[in-house]
Amino acid sequence: MATFARHVDVDWTGTLMEGNGTARAGTGAFSVPVTFPSRIAPEGDGKTTPEEFMAASHAVCYAMVLVNTIGKQGGKARRVRVTATVTGDRSDAGLKVVSSHLKAVVEGLEGIDRGKIQELAAGAEKGCPISNAIRGSVAITVEASAT
Repeated sequence: MATFARHVDVDWTGTLMEGNGTARAGTGAFSVPVTFPSRIAPEGDGKTTPEEFMAASHAVCYAMVLVNTIGKQGGKARRVRVTATVTGDRSDAGLKVVSSHLKAVVEGLEGIDRGKIQELAAGAEKGCPISNAIRGSVAITVEASAT
């Protein structure tokens, strides 16, 4: 079996509340600023968070699996848009990621009955490696529509 690995390096300076860092992809694909206050700010402050990275990885992974699932069912889509919304709770015990909601909009669906897209999308979620990694500790929901 072939294995692979990816990494992100974080360089952090300062304390938790006043400090900041930069997360850099080992591939060079991105370099973004991170701070702790960004995690709990209602709209963020132009810096990313672990939860946003989690949402990104879930959305990208799921989009790939959904497109593949559509193809395996004999269909094709002109475009698939996926939004992953990761929700966290803040309590005295700290921060905890509690859910990830995947919303998929399949545009230009051909070869598959549009009325079956929710069932197909829910099944695709079961094949997503990121879903499989977080299932059991994070509630995952799927909402799908097709045009």
